[in-house]
Amino acid sequence: MPVALCTTSHSPLMGLHDPDPAVRAEVDGALARARAFVEEFAPDLVVVFAPDHYNGFLYDVMPSFCIGAAATSVGDYGLPSGPLDVDRDAAYVIAKTVLGAGVDLALSEDMQVDHGLVQPLMFLFPSLTAVPVVPIFINCVAEPLGPAVRARRLGAAVGEAIGGLDRRVLVVGSGGLSHDPPVPRLSEATPDVAERLTHGRNPTPEQRAAREGRTVAAAAVFARGEGNYRPLNPEWDALVLDRLAAADFGAIDERSNDWFVEQGGHSAHEVRTWIAAYAALHAQGPYEVRSSYYRPIPEWFAGFAATTALPR
Repeated sequence: MPVALCTTSHSPLMGLHDPDPAVRAEVDGALARARAFVEEFAPDLVVVFAPDHYNGFLYDVMPSFCIGAAATSVGDYGLPSGPLDVDRDAAYVIAKTVLGAGVDLALSEDMQVDHGLVQPLMFLFPSLTAVPVVPIFINCVAEPLGPAVRARRLGAAVGEAIGGLDRRVLVVGSGGLSHDPPVPRLSEATPDVAERLTHGRNPTPEQRAAREGRTVAAAAVFARGEGNYRPLNPEWDALVLDRLAAADFGAIDERSNDWFVEQGGHSAHEVRTWIAAYAALHAQGPYEVRSSYYRPIPEWFAGFAATTALPR
């Protein structure tokens, strides 16, 4: 059955620390075009590859990959909270196919998701529950990380599964591109931060507000060109977009983890969600990118991009 793709960056800073209004209007226009593409395709199932930012997945148990048979949005950064309309049967079919392909995939009957998964749904649909979804978490921040090529293998196996469904499936990849915001790292954490990274699920509203306030403040410093933050890298972002459009996965995912950090920052590992999404589309055969937007936006701590694609 038909499969389409939409990949997009996300940023919790949207609406909280925006760039010049002309830039915001440009981004809104690009997202409106992506939304029109999705509306024309009219999916009846959305498979979303997304990261997490120590909201649903912490160091008490940190899988490389996890599929949700049920999921709830934590509602961070003012986004909608509550249950997603997860297609449990489709999640189990995909999980069985992926495991059968030799890719280790955890399964959750109670997944918590944050802005990394919710924001693209809000970009593309009128509500969080407009279309049934299958959420697939890819660890992109918690070290140690496996090689990026494993995301391609995951995506290819998911693509095999959705190709056998009698559904119109939209595959979404959420994250990236180059960016290095102040996401804590366990190896450098103080004891209190290490405790939060391991057991800090379900913070109080006051704790969440303080955490989000620190992110907004850091973005203001970064946008002024101050602070010890790695700059965005439009050249690397262009390479990623170009090679994914050409289905030249090896040019990206066969590089070392250090290469991602050196070129795009620690959170550039979120490109794994794009690799998986494009690999799922590639499992249907050759594809063609229909639209591609990019702009480095320091106010959002992101090389911001959005693409759409269809099989040829």
